Amino acid sequence: MISITDKHDRQNLINRIQQLNENSMPLWGKMSAYQMLRHCSLWHEMALRQRTYKQAFIGRLFGKVALKSMLKDEPLKQNMPTVPSFIVKGEGDISSEKQKLISLIDDHAQCTNSGFIHPFFGKMSLEQGIAIASKHLDHHLKQFGV
Repeated sequence: MISITDKHDRQNLINRIQQLNENSMPLWGKMSAYQMLRHCSLWHEMALRQRTYKQAFIGRLFGKVALKSMLKDEPLKQNMPTVPSFIVKGEGDISSEKQKLISLIDDHAQCTNSGFIHPFFGKMSLEQGIAIASKHLDHHLKQFGV
């Protein structure tokens, strides 16, 4: 499994992000390239504790079971529901959003933050956060064929 904290894996993810442009089309789902990049930036801001959320009630009921399933060494399923906090509407500057996401990914090299709260999964350890952050970003890059 790839790891966003591994220098080689992180550079590979960044190289894939660089391939995206305003003409990039998803292989599945409804997000544009900009919306996907913004969605991932919001996710990484949370993982790096730059943005905080409370766990939703439904997450308290099912979050830990779902997290355990997500941590398995297999690809994420296509068209999974998105936590409302991470749904992006509208369009923006794809170039600046790519740079923002790349900067956030670079911040994972020094990441020692643990215990952030995901709106569905709840409190996550550093290891869980790194695993899901890596898997989530890889999933969305594959969504756009990069």
